[in-house]
Amino acid sequence: MSLRSLLLGRARSFRQAGVGIVQLLRGEPNARIHAGVTLAVLALGGWLGLPRRDWALLVLAISGVLAAEAANTALEALADHVAPDRHPLVGRAKDVAAAGVLLAALGAAAAGVLVLGPALLARLG
Repeated sequence: MSLRSLLLGRARSFRQAGVGIVQLLRGEPNARIHAGVTLAVLALGGWLGLPRRDWALLVLAISGVLAAEAANTALEALADHVAPDRHPLVGRAKDVAAAGVLLAALGAAAAGVLVLGPALLARLG
């Protein structure tokens, strides 16, 4: 395999991932909510002048929620294709995937309070 074909393959992979991000944001209302909260957190963090370590924590929390939402969406699409009729195991898989998103969001909210709370209190003094 040539370097050129390897690079073209990687470029296609990144393009498809970008398409997936667009589909996630267009097709999933909860993903748009997460994106809106992300923008608010980024704006607040910028206004507070957070140090790099705090930014790292926020980025990890945000990316964890968005990744969980993407995995949940992918699982739901696949499950709906494989078993279009109601099935208890498909329902269970969807519920557990949704629980993963909820847990990630709760963890991110806790991280946000721990990181942004003290800085906001200090700023408002």
